[in-house]
Amino acid sequence: MVLVLNRTYFPEGTQGVLEWNGTIVCYTIELPWLGNQKRISCIPEGEYLLQKRFSPKFQWHLHLRNVPGRDLILIHPANDAKTELLGCIATVTLHTGIGKGSSSRKALEKLKAIVYKAMTYNEEVKIRIQTNPSILRQDQDRLAQDDKVKK
Repeated sequence: MVLVLNRTYFPEGTQGVLEWNGTIVCYTIELPWLGNQKRISCIPEGEYLLQKRFSPKFQWHLHLRNVPGRDLILIHPANDAKTELLGCIATVTLHTGIGKGSSSRKALEKLKAIVYKAMTYNEEVKIRIQTNPSILRQDQDRLAQDDKVKK
């Protein structure tokens, strides 16, 4: 199973649409791209193996394996990339601004239901992170407009 994360990059943060079999599972927020610098940048585009992970802070979530130059990159709940992420990916139900979203835990539960089911059948689950030019144009226009309205 391969999930596809189509990213849109902004100076303030990174927006994403996470799909499986061409269907949107949820949206994502991340830190901006700053050359893969630890704790301040999103991770490089590429394909990564996903693994189940448990921590007291996030409970059950997902771990991206073998990210170049990075350790412990997770998919976990957060609604504000700048204040809640250190390079990880957060699922959200709705983008509310650049690097911001809402109902993160709900989105993560939806993703986990799909991924964990595949894992129970010993299926390898990967995530392919890439830029999608059509999403790039649409999101940049919409979010730029949203930010103007908020100011």
